Amino acid sequence: MRLLFELLIVFAKIGLFTFGGGYAMLPLIEDICVEKKKWITHDEMMNITVIAEATPGPVAINCATYVGMKKKGLSGAVASTIGVIIPSFIIILIISLFFDRLLEIKWVHSAFCGIKIAVSVLIVDAAIKMIRKMKKKPLTVAALTTSCLAMLLINIFSLNISTIVLILISAIVGMSVVLAKKQNNKEANKDAS
Repeated sequence: MRLLFELLIVFAKIGLFTFGGGYAMLPLIEDICVEKKKWITHDEMMNITVIAEATPGPVAINCATYVGMKKKGLSGAVASTIGVIIPSFIIILIISLFFDRLLEIKWVHSAFCGIKIAVSVLIVDAAIKMIRKMKKKPLTVAALTTSCLAMLLINIFSLNISTIVLILISAIVGMSVVLAKKQNNKEANKDAS
């Protein structure tokens, strides 16, 4: 019961003090769950991030659910998920009641502008950490470089390309590479026989 409460509180703090959504929460989740609490490893955090990206739902919620599931099963997953959702839900509910009047206050408007910059820095920081920990194989480096160039070109030329299309293209390329490697291994094994 103590661990469930700890999962709830830890993820409630993450949800309460992180602005900018799931990507901005990733560095905080990694700091607490990997560095301080040692609930998961760096490799697991990388895998969680990739899986959380590929599955429906916000990244932070998927990460919280995974950590909770690993530590305490279904009840841990529920506690972690509720913990990360509740603060955001309450804050958004309160802000939505007064949003129009709230933005008229100059210092609130300025604070939101500052938060946008801070969130961007947090997202870039999370990306840099992941790149540093990534295994530097030719295929992963090529995929990273191609993805970054594609995103840059899409933004520069204001192309209307769905992220779903980009994910499907990446999946097809990844599966093709895996199948080609398997085929090469089979042929190498036949030649060795």
